[in-house]
Amino acid sequence: MAAFDVGDDLDQDLAYRLIRDSFVSLFWRRRVLQDALANLRGQDYEIVEIDASGRPSTLELLDRFSTALSFPAYFGRNLNALNDCLGDVAEGQYGSDLRRTGLVLVLHHFDDFVGDDPRDAQVVLDIVADQCRLGALIGHRMMCLVQTDDTRHDLAPVGRSRLAWNPAEWLWSQRGLA
Repeated sequence: MAAFDVGDDLDQDLAYRLIRDSFVSLFWRRRVLQDALANLRGQDYEIVEIDASGRPSTLELLDRFSTALSFPAYFGRNLNALNDCLGDVAEGQYGSDLRRTGLVLVLHHFDDFVGDDPRDAQVVLDIVADQCRLGALIGHRMMCLVQTDDTRHDLAPVGRSRLAWNPAEWLWSQRGLA
């Protein structure tokens, strides 16, 4: 997939708006996330969803990534192996169909995972953002939508970019905080 076309009205392209500032976008309201996913499905993005609820350990979350993205049997079940395998996904070796417009990785209830291990949560999102950037460099659009039940969810920048709320919830008032 080629880069976005500057001749298009990019302010109306949700995918562009979601990844313009960061490959990882936050969502609070599930309805807003579902609307975004419907829009992206309509553009032929492949959607891969991972549920992080139930306070999974890092190992359990890695297993969920492995299952959802069809990692090979030799997946090492550690953060370095996640980085390697997501790099393979970005390159289209497995876990994604390069004939589609792109890949949307959705992490539901990510705050459940953050609550038990904020450091590993930060590393996971850094890895995802870095591999999404790799995908972009070779024409494979990838993004990560992180759903959190915590309206104040605030992690350090990921993938060298600040973590951004989606366009429909970026104001505090849109998350019931003002």
